[in-house]
Amino acid sequence: MANLMKKLAANIDGNFFVDSTCINCDACRQLAPETFQEAQDSSAVFHQPASEPDVHRAYQAMIACPVGSIGVLHSDQHHWQEAMASFPLRLDKSLYYAGFNSDKSFGGNSYYLQHAEGNWLIDSPRYLTHLVDAFERMGGLRYIFLTHEDDVADASRYAKRFGATRIIHRDDLAAVPEAEWIIDGRQPVSVSRQFQIIPVPGHTPGSMALLYDRRYLFTGDHLWWDRDRKRLDIPQVYVWNQHDLERSTERLLDVPCEWVLPGHGDRIHLPADEMRGQLERLVRRRIAQPA
Repeated sequence: MANLMKKLAANIDGNFFVDSTCINCDACRQLAPETFQEAQDSSAVFHQPASEPDVHRAYQAMIACPVGSIGVLHSDQHHWQEAMASFPLRLDKSLYYAGFNSDKSFGGNSYYLQHAEGNWLIDSPRYLTHLVDAFERMGGLRYIFLTHEDDVADASRYAKRFGATRIIHRDDLAAVPEAEWIIDGRQPVSVSRQFQIIPVPGHTPGSMALLYDRRYLFTGDHLWWDRDRKRLDIPQVYVWNQHDLERSTERLLDVPCEWVLPGHGDRIHLPADEMRGQLERLVRRRIAQPA
């Protein structure tokens, strides 16, 4: 739980605050950008929520925070319970953001995808009874797709609970040596007509993306939406191999999608042609003509 004695000076006065244990993972700013903002390598409250929707999203951010850095002076049990019940948070049709980000993955996002032939978990949230029960109600888990070694978190506990198959690339296998399905090489792998696994080495040797139905592209830490600059971007730090990262990004030009769903950074939903344009501009900006 957040500690008022550690409250960051950057917080505006009011009920919500962020303390100094914040790891700047961005989860709260994704969920409640009208309340939380980056300040000196941390998140802080720059506007106290007043409307019901804003308060609800601020409580969602508090619950999702992987290190419990968000606190309130006066807790509202009704808002807390409503925020808890909202996770997994539906984003689109059968697509959900799991919430409950894990400090084991530096606060990375994870997603739950319902499918008639078996449900998928993309990267892992914290292992909690609340999510276990929710996944059970939603039909369980058949696959756990691990985009790379950093965001494994509690995947093995979920795999054991649901008998799910863990998927990881051989080059990141040390993070889950007992994984049931190991991807080799750098060529895309078709799982079925709707699912395609796309190796995107760069951030780590074994980074992978998952494309579903030519709509959802789960990108791990390879690609995300920069909400401030309103554009797609790729890592500039914590990169295993910059050349491979750039080549992997170029290959995504041939991948049609409407959603980019990252582990870190903001997610975005755009028409397919506009998403393609964003990728083209990213390649020109960062690869063809790097700054």
